[in-house]
Amino acid sequence: MNFLDGSLFPENQDKLVITAAPYGPEWIPSDFPEDIPVTMEAQVQKAVDCYNAGASVLHLHVRELDGKGSKRLSMFNELIAGVRRAVPDMVIQVGGSISFAPETDGASAKWLHDDTRHMLAELDPKPDQVTVTVNTTQMNVLEHMEADDIAGTSLAEPQNNAAYREMIVPSGPGFIEEHVRRLSAAGIQSAFQFYNINSYETVERLIRRGIYKGPLVMNWVAISGGMDAPNIYNLANFLRAIPDGAMLTVESSMRNVLPINMIGMAMGLHVRCGIEDNLWNQSRTEKMSTVKQIEQLVRISREFGREVAHGKEAREILKIGVFYETVEETLAANGFAPNPKGRQQGFLRRVA
Repeated sequence: MNFLDGSLFPENQDKLVITAAPYGPEWIPSDFPEDIPVTMEAQVQKAVDCYNAGASVLHLHVRELDGKGSKRLSMFNELIAGVRRAVPDMVIQVGGSISFAPETDGASAKWLHDDTRHMLAELDPKPDQVTVTVNTTQMNVLEHMEADDIAGTSLAEPQNNAAYREMIVPSGPGFIEEHVRRLSAAGIQSAFQFYNINSYETVERLIRRGIYKGPLVMNWVAISGGMDAPNIYNLANFLRAIPDGAMLTVESSMRNVLPINMIGMAMGLHVRCGIEDNLWNQSRTEKMSTVKQIEQLVRISREFGREVAHGKEAREILKIGVFYETVEETLAANGFAPNPKGRQQGFLRRVA
């Protein structure tokens, strides 16, 4: 991305798109009973509350009545349908690190098995986006957290702690290519989760080879533990690599969420918050609900002079439902240099 004179002025930036992640699948209801919805009605209402607070994108997971994360396709369909009815303009983004248990014989799905993840392309009603993990990576979500961040929660229990420390997200070339093809064929946007420049470069190659032909919509996931650490050097390095036509949301965890989001808001990027990412206020004196986190970002963004996008505006910024016919169109729309021809190495400026 280029940052020219005036790039930090709000009139030269898109309205802010806030993604809410209110379902927190790593927590159990007793970790924050005031803010973890369990019934289907409460889960739909949580989406409504987030939308009314200023979030235009909903990062969606589902819980069973016992409080555990659901693996049932029917439960996702039910929640998506409920959110569609309640807040039709909200962008629904399903978290792609989900496996589904087959409902015919009661067998359990293998965690993150490719076949179960591909079922996300068959959701009905379909979501607007599914997050796509790029390249197999360690995902130790606890690495940069402090002991007090999880004290008294289920993540402090030895078995859960070990499971989340040792978590690996498998996402090899075969899975990624097949997954984005299926999502695109279903009219679902791939929301790429980039952990570093390497994962971004993999998707650029998919675009240049014609495997993905759509808008480049992505998160920079700065949670350490196999992914970028949340600091300005890593973010600046990442921003230098991506094209001007890309739509980037910044994401971090625990008390890094607010400062990283403030940097993103000032730079014209977009933000994510919610109890999936963070439980605390900055002094860690009390837990902070997803709605309170959204309201905080809305206040700060308006102090920057940057207005917050509502649902229809977010859909335009994210280019929901947009796909391209050719590699060349995809490259141009996203702001990439064209593929080289012969000795031509590509160019960044069009001939006037």
